[in-house]
Amino acid sequence: MPIFSDIQETELSGTKEVFLSAIRFATSTADSFPQFEDDLRTSAQEQVEFMLEDDENIPLVIADDEIKVETRIVVSKIFSSFENELFSLILVPDVANEEIEKKIMLCLSDLEWMHNTLLKMDLVKDFVSHWANISSNLLKVIEDKRLDSVMWGLKIKLIEVTSKVLEAVGYGTVVLPAESRVELLKTWIPYIRKMKSLSDKMGKMGSAFPYKMSEDLCQCVEGAIVSLVSALPSNDQAEILADWISAEQVKYPDLSEAFEIWCYRTKSAKRRLDEALTASAMPLSPST
Repeated sequence: MPIFSDIQETELSGTKEVFLSAIRFATSTADSFPQFEDDLRTSAQEQVEFMLEDDENIPLVIADDEIKVETRIVVSKIFSSFENELFSLILVPDVANEEIEKKIMLCLSDLEWMHNTLLKMDLVKDFVSHWANISSNLLKVIEDKRLDSVMWGLKIKLIEVTSKVLEAVGYGTVVLPAESRVELLKTWIPYIRKMKSLSDKMGKMGSAFPYKMSEDLCQCVEGAIVSLVSALPSNDQAEILADWISAEQVKYPDLSEAFEIWCYRTKSAKRRLDEALTASAMPLSPST
């Protein structure tokens, strides 16, 4: 038994070291050899994915505190790199610079991959919290007037990553305070609504326009938003639904289901209140 225990400990230590190395080299933020960067990054990502799916020691590895700390460091580095590259857009004279867009898209690709990885490691709340914290500043950059007619691929990719965040919160994988959920919705619904309208318009103008929100993406976003809104306190729901009703483009996202749920709950609550008030107003019987 002591020998068997030593063998298990050695195997676990080896698995841990391999996983740590892979997670560190799995994104474009790693300090690697430039000539091998793409190949190394791809191989590291494949190694992480294989281990998370097929390695029998991985449940013990991802439960290790050192692994969690190192993974969170990698997440912070990716977000920092993404923010730096994105915010550089407002400093350069040529916002249509393909090299800059390529770097930003690479960071977004890293973020998307990391989200899927964190989901398997039960650490996705870290990703959601980071994304929620930078959302307002992120949109201030991407909605700059100089970017109105460029970087469509980046804009759609932002919605794809945001869709993952909305799904995680909307379906209860990540629990955030009500005020954080409200802020997330207020930040992203107007932008998503605007981008859906613009991408549809551009698509109609030219069949070669490739940057449309796919039907699957639209359904995922809409379903997550409906679920998110329906789980909010009544007053917050009312505020968001009032904004949706007053918007010029109410076709997307379609919040009619959330509106119906809110109406039903409001009527039920009012009826229960009326019944309680009626009961309290009734005179007490002599026996009482």
